[in-house]
Amino acid sequence: MKVLKTLNNAATYAGRRLVARQHRKFINRHATELFYAPSGDDRYQVALYFADPMVNAYQIRQWYEPMKQLAKYVPVVIIARLPESALALREECALPVHYAPTIEDVEKLVNSQALRVVFYVNQNIRNFQMMRFNAPDHVFISHGESEKAYMWSNQLKAYDYVFSAGQAARDRLGIHLHNFDSEHRTRLIGRPQIDVDYLAPYSINHSLPTVLYAPTWEGDRPSMNYGSLLSHGEGLIDALIKDGGFNIIFRPHPRSGINSAQYGQAVERVRDKLNSANSTATGRLLFDDTTHWGWQWAQSDICITDISAVAYDFLATGKPMFVTTPVSEEATISDSPALSKVPSLAAAQSADSPALIRSALLEENAGFKEVVEYYFGDVAKGASMQRFIDESLNLVNGHAEVSHFPGRRAA
Repeated sequence: MKVLKTLNNAATYAGRRLVARQHRKFINRHATELFYAPSGDDRYQVALYFADPMVNAYQIRQWYEPMKQLAKYVPVVIIARLPESALALREECALPVHYAPTIEDVEKLVNSQALRVVFYVNQNIRNFQMMRFNAPDHVFISHGESEKAYMWSNQLKAYDYVFSAGQAARDRLGIHLHNFDSEHRTRLIGRPQIDVDYLAPYSINHSLPTVLYAPTWEGDRPSMNYGSLLSHGEGLIDALIKDGGFNIIFRPHPRSGINSAQYGQAVERVRDKLNSANSTATGRLLFDDTTHWGWQWAQSDICITDISAVAYDFLATGKPMFVTTPVSEEATISDSPALSKVPSLAAAQSADSPALIRSALLEENAGFKEVVEYYFGDVAKGASMQRFIDESLNLVNGHAEVSHFPGRRAA
């Protein structure tokens, strides 16, 4: 069995290498604009760095709109390190994409441009190939606020700054990171994604309440095992379908099943349940595998999710929600104001979820407002986007004071 597994892995790797070579050839012949480096005043000053395959594109997609807003003031580029990612990003993102497969290519780009800030959405080991350059400020922006241990990784010390959502993140880093000046090295920007108007790809029966169930994936180690799909999810979906009084948006994490075939199979079972029931249901039962994350916030009345960035994105809406209690005793769970104020959902309560949801929709949680302010600061329309742009331009301009939305570039 081990020999067969090794052979299968080798065949998969060889197949990926072949596809990558084909993509590189295509770029060299038909997508040479991916090597374009502007000159003069058009030189790139800000970069969004992405060294991952497209399976992790959910991490960068949520930053398209904030970066597009920033690009109204300074030239912004996406740096892609893999050929398939460069081609895919070129098709789905309005920002210019530069393909830099080797460190030599990265060096040529840095030497030809006027990069002041480079943003990073994850902790890919290839980030360090970019971070060897001293001139730009290297800024970690992550791909969502959460209480996962990932959010206080010691790797954050490698960046010049961390753009955090609010005071909660700054306090979290101050507690967990040794020899890290969280007051100086964090900039609080809120959650600019909540200031984007997203077009919903589906219609919803608005006469019924809409439940968003968005579990995280199974994780890649025991301490990150927050996923609720196997423990809560199927029972939860069964109960909501049987009740018949809700729209359901089921959005599994894009990495679901990567490390656990059993978890991936559960996703497919839920897909089948929703598809089978949808034709006779009063509500709309959606299996959401759309590429963009954001439209679901406006369409949903309540959210059930795990300890993940989804919980904090939805928290900013001020709408009711439940956070599932991990069944794994090895999952790292920190004390946090959010988890203490937001109602939890144990696996045993999944069957009772319709009654719990209706009750939550009628109640008013007085602690929500304080928690939202602690985690995100001012969430008034446009406030987070303004802070993101202002803090970015402060770094671009050498930390000089910047007025409200300054220096808009000519259209």
